[in-house]
Amino acid sequence: MYAVILTGGKQLKVEEGSIVRIEKLAAEAGDTVTFDQVAAVGDDAGLTVGAPLVQGASVTAKVLTNGKGKKIRVFTYKPKCGQKKARGHRQPFTQVRIESITK
Repeated sequence: MYAVILTGGKQLKVEEGSIVRIEKLAAEAGDTVTFDQVAAVGDDAGLTVGAPLVQGASVTAKVLTNGKGKKIRVFTYKPKCGQKKARGHRQPFTQVRIESITK
């Protein structure tokens, strides 16, 4: 069984038992979170697609850890005038394990 959930402005295809990184949530490690915005649910009987969401469907997940991703470097410059600027960015994330999908 799998589901397509909407979280952090993105759509993610998740399965039971899978571990995924999503945009940072306000939850601590060990907490349980529920995603109510489910766009589609697929199982042996077929695919159920919502318009825009599937009514009554939810995905339950356990928060494993919060952290920051790999650093990316952002470098801008203007030629011929010696103006340079270097910055870095680390995107925060929450890593969760999908526990159950209900239809």
